[in-house]
Amino acid sequence: MNPKLSLAIGVLCISFSPIFVKLAGVSPLGGAFYRVAVAWVCLVPFCIIKNKLRVSRKQLIIALIAGIVFASDVAVWNISLLKISATVSTLIANLAPVWVGLISYLLFKKKSGKLFWIGTFIAICGMVILVGYQHILHLELNEGILLATLASLFYAIYILITKNIMADIDVFSFMFYSMLSASLFLLIINCFMGNDIIHLSTKVWLCFIGMGLICQLAGWLTINYSLRYLESTKVAITLLSQTVFAGLMAAAFLSERLELNEIIGSVIVLAGIATTFLKPRNQSNKIVS
Repeated sequence: MNPKLSLAIGVLCISFSPIFVKLAGVSPLGGAFYRVAVAWVCLVPFCIIKNKLRVSRKQLIIALIAGIVFASDVAVWNISLLKISATVSTLIANLAPVWVGLISYLLFKKKSGKLFWIGTFIAICGMVILVGYQHILHLELNEGILLATLASLFYAIYILITKNIMADIDVFSFMFYSMLSASLFLLIINCFMGNDIIHLSTKVWLCFIGMGLICQLAGWLTINYSLRYLESTKVAITLLSQTVFAGLMAAAFLSERLELNEIIGSVIVLAGIATTFLKPRNQSNKIVS
């Protein structure tokens, strides 16, 4: 599959997550656990039949760490939702592209280029408009903001870990071990917080199954596949568009009305993402010549 098409499909799939969470109406941490656990259970037979379980010790350790980082991102972000508004938490948690660009430069001496930073700035401006600038003006440094910031850092680290290992490991093998560690980690968190993740209605179970199959399995298989061929910075900035798609889906499936600022902000976010995929003029001239 074309990696850009794979990334687009992945973003579309994970955009269903808030829809399922709202429809389920239960603990977000419980939903996070079943989202990963259901996907892992579905992946087990395929990995066994296709002999996808054999990996090197180094690959196994990295995949397990990546799973814990991913689970930490989901857990910390969901906890931040209990401390601050969803709009502010979403905005801060989506600062991952900035972290990816900075970490790539500081640790790997990889320059992201002017177009990436211009596109990132445009996309973040769009996010501010989308969630409402009034929420930004009243930001105060509290526990919720710190947790949301930490979530964005975990998100960025997961993307970088995945990018660095995808060239050497099969995407199914990576997902098998990373989701295994993520499931166990989220199970421990739910048990520690005393969340009831057993006595659930049929509607809730169906939502969890949908999250596992669509958001986690299909979504992150296609996103991780795209990381084999696309720069981690471009993947990170593209993931911002999930907020746009989530808003459109909320309007379609939950009858939520889109405000003017949400429409304008969404267009600006997509414009910023498109900017990061443009080729520098000097590179285009080289290709022509």
